Amino acid sequence: MINQMRFKVQPKAWKLRDSDNLNQGLRGRLLTTRKTVTELIQNERLELSYPRGVVAREYTERLIQEAVNNGDKHKPTMELADWWLKDKSLVHKLFKVLVPRFKDMDSSYTRFFYGPFIQRLEDPTSRPRVIVELKGHPFPPLSYSNTEANRGLISNVLLAEARREARLREEFNKSESS
Repeated sequence: MINQMRFKVQPKAWKLRDSDNLNQGLRGRLLTTRKTVTELIQNERLELSYPRGVVAREYTERLIQEAVNNGDKHKPTMELADWWLKDKSLVHKLFKVLVPRFKDMDSSYTRFFYGPFIQRLEDPTSRPRVIVELKGHPFPPLSYSNTEANRGLISNVLLAEARREARLREEFNKSESS
């Protein structure tokens, strides 16, 4: 029985582009995802294209979840970790560093941020970027979040000022009518 993921999983496969694994079909997609999952476990924070970020997050969450649930004594879990993590020192990191960090966590093990989308002139087909990171990493926190409004953006400053002026105008009209 498959354990339930701690976030919504896309039911349809994403189209991933990778020059190393072109024309290999599903196997190439899996090899590309394997490389990305290995880099995410190694670096604990990656900036990726949106589709690759979503897929990497899903597979990384699943790998960590299996490691937390079964531990390093479970042979199928060890084989799974051995296949997904190309660098074999990362298998040790998964079970000795990440599993103790995540064993009592009841939410997802990763965080997903939308990065700034800048369409590059040399590549008009460029995709939006996302940042995928493991929770509890040693790096400084990101200064922006997709869950908090940024009051410093010019559009938000202008909207706040317009709201304030409308409220003052309404209060002034009420005081004149009384």
